[in-house]
Amino acid sequence: MIDRRGLAEFLRTRREALQPEDVGLTRGARRRTTGLRREEVAALSHMSTDYYSRLEQERGPQPSEHMLASIAQGLHLSLDERDHLFHLAGHTPPARGGGRDHVSPGMLRILDRLDDTPAEIVTELGETLVQSRMGIALMGDKVSLTGPERSLGFRWFTDPATREFYAREEHGFLSRMYASGLREITALRGPRSRAAELAELLLARSDEFRTLWAEHEVGLRPHETKHFVHPEVGALELHCQRLVDPAQAQSLMVYTAVPGSESYEKLSLLSVIGAQALG
Repeated sequence: MIDRRGLAEFLRTRREALQPEDVGLTRGARRRTTGLRREEVAALSHMSTDYYSRLEQERGPQPSEHMLASIAQGLHLSLDERDHLFHLAGHTPPARGGGRDHVSPGMLRILDRLDDTPAEIVTELGETLVQSRMGIALMGDKVSLTGPERSLGFRWFTDPATREFYAREEHGFLSRMYASGLREITALRGPRSRAAELAELLLARSDEFRTLWAEHEVGLRPHETKHFVHPEVGALELHCQRLVDPAQAQSLMVYTAVPGSESYEKLSLLSVIGAQALG
């Protein structure tokens, strides 16, 4: 059963404890609000201000598990705080670990400071959970994807348009790597895991995946240097640095170019294009 008063008080105290700088926002000169504004939390949680405000006012319907997960991420809650939020709203908290979707506050704080750098936080299945502004400019919005299409490996074998973003000479290796990685994760997580479900779907839909899966290849790892083909700025050679959160089986991926290189200049141009698109 939902505890409306407890939920409202918890949301309000967590909102007021956060400052704009904690979530990558700019503090205005005339700001007088204690902590974040309701509309800021709503935007961070990908929901309307009216919906979020009603929760703090002890009104509205019982929030769904999806809404609660979004609020937990928007408020940068720890796992213990997220679980408490679910209990207050009358839901069972999601299981921990194994590539779940909740990103730790520490990882989010790092990402919030990378606004001018392409970066994303992904699960072990290649599902993008959060992107920096430049991450969206480089790769497009991947957070809004749903179902198995959230996984880059799944899209690689089922959506030909996915491969257009990657240099053609790397397609063969990437196909082997995605099949190899999914086999390793399936063995680690078990036959009833999301990894196993993705493998079954791909076995039914992709001849290429079936061929690679039958080879039982494991141990392939991504190259540090990535060769992308962006639809607006063309070929990009970027270096990928990876910070791993083993507790959540998630990685922060940061993409940079060598200063003074052609790719560096293209990233600068992409930053301008991205800002214009947001405007």
